[in-house]
Amino acid sequence: MIRSELLQALAKESPGMRSEEIERVVDVFFDEIAKRLADGGRVELRGFGAFSTRERDARKGRNPRTGETVEVPGKRVPYFKAGKEMRQRLNAD
Repeated sequence: MIRSELLQALAKESPGMRSEEIERVVDVFFDEIAKRLADGGRVELRGFGAFSTRERDARKGRNPRTGETVEVPGKRVPYFKAGKEMRQRLNAD
């Protein structure tokens, strides 16, 4: 699902809201998740999963064009862990 499909699904489920309002809600929702992760926090949505960040160590990489070895600095990357209810829905027989 892409963002526009999400907006359409929300509009269908919320006929009383204007499309601008729905778009604003989605923007705020994702902005707040991104802000919390940028601050080093964690976002947990019960029944869905938890967003957090993980540290990646610095490493040596290789430039695919030249084959030259380059230093890749350490960084934080987003991480998602599905909740128990989500895992059960995905693996229902």
